[in-house]
Amino acid sequence: MTGPAPPIALLAELTHRCPLMCPYCSNPLDLARKEAELSTETWTRVFREAADAGVLQLHLSGGEPASRRDLEDLTQAAAQAGLYTNLITSGIGLTQRRLKALEAAGLDHVQLSLQGTTSATADRIGGYDGGFKRKLQVADWVAEIGFPLTLNVVMHRQNLHELEDAFALADRLQVRRVEIACVQFHGWASRNRAALQPTRDQVAALKDSVAQARAERDGRMVIDFVPPDYYSDYPKACMGGWGSTGLVINPAGKVLPCHAAETMSHLTFATVQDAPLGEIWKNDPAFQAYRGEDWMPDLCRNCARKSIDFGGCRCQAMAIVGDPTATDPVCSKSPDRAKVDQLLATDVTAADDDFAYRR
Repeated sequence: MTGPAPPIALLAELTHRCPLMCPYCSNPLDLARKEAELSTETWTRVFREAADAGVLQLHLSGGEPASRRDLEDLTQAAAQAGLYTNLITSGIGLTQRRLKALEAAGLDHVQLSLQGTTSATADRIGGYDGGFKRKLQVADWVAEIGFPLTLNVVMHRQNLHELEDAFALADRLQVRRVEIACVQFHGWASRNRAALQPTRDQVAALKDSVAQARAERDGRMVIDFVPPDYYSDYPKACMGGWGSTGLVINPAGKVLPCHAAETMSHLTFATVQDAPLGEIWKNDPAFQAYRGEDWMPDLCRNCARKSIDFGGCRCQAMAIVGDPTATDPVCSKSPDRAKVDQLLATDVTAADDDFAYRR
């Protein structure tokens, strides 16, 4: 039996510390404390192991990675390991001087999150006064230095009315890529589902707006789109299939197949202190649990889409059905699709605008 293909990408959650309190954050409800974070030396070793295992792209994330005082050292270590480095940031904690230091360290790309297109919206959602103004300043510094810039616009019921303005802002900032990422209900978003779930009319308008924006900006801007799961007929290909293309390491060093995998309480995940990263990728039982097709129920195994969506999201099946081996309940073929429809009806009827902020 041949082993899995090498992983392509590594999401390194350097810290859970963050000045923002976004109610849709994918970090777990039980946030790792500073004292639990991996050291500079350990991350440096892990980046070398990642490159040896076949990883090409490294996403430096959090929380807010700029909360780490050694971010420049970590970036340099990753660059020296031969990894393409992408900084996923809120912008808070970055200065012009620090961005130039990151350039000197070998940083390749910046992805800047956007909670809205006005201070009123963005600062309320992020729970941080002055955050939007700071983001625009960081975007200008990034442009001056010459980093490629991606805007990650996280959309939900309370900011979808600003979608057209988000595209206009992307035009003004002359970004190369925009990711319209509708909230996925894991982590803190699961606690705030009734405040974030869009309406069906909003989703229909959203899809039309994205299609039009793509047509208007074809050839000069890439627009990625992550649609709302619950309104889809079929599940997304989560992570390209469990344990098939990428992996996540949390601040304490736990190695995960995806950012929400810790919700799978029946699985035990190895840490980077337990074994080399390549060995964990190939042999760890948690990575093998839903890798390939053997785990699939008959409905998925006999479906023509099994090599397209790979059975969908295991964490979503666990969250909604309570069974990680079930067909993703978002799927129109799933016997549990009615549970998703009931959640939609409940969320949209409740229409709660108050957030339980990430703290």
